[in-house]
Amino acid sequence: MRRLALVFIALCLSLPALAERKQSFGDLDVHYSAFNSSFLQPEIASATGLVRSKSQGVVNIAVLKAGQPSSASVEGAVKNLIGQSYPLKFKQVTEGSAIYYLAQFPFEGREVLRFTINVTAEGGTAHSFDFSQEFFPDE
Repeated sequence: MRRLALVFIALCLSLPALAERKQSFGDLDVHYSAFNSSFLQPEIASATGLVRSKSQGVVNIAVLKAGQPSSASVEGAVKNLIGQSYPLKFKQVTEGSAIYYLAQFPFEGREVLRFTINVTAEGGTAHSFDFSQEFFPDE
């Protein structure tokens, strides 16, 4: 299982459209990425409970406090350009010392999606940030 997590994290970091995406709030760093679920290898999707689909995306959040993985409460929503909103239901995945949060969301066709993410680190203050990303269905 640890190997699958490392492969999953490596996949997320190797996607060419993703540079380091991070929001910092004092000593709290929130790393994030979003991508088509069809990019996942079947074994990784199965191990993390994700569905591979050309019309499903995945958002991945990792929270570091003072450079160390930290548990957090992560909530959010994704909205398309015509205002349709979909709540994100994050689940925590822990592999060794790594902690990350995954949520899936639907998308139709080529579209730009706007994500609103709310993070509260254990015993900390709530922080919010937004980001947008264009998605293309895998054909």
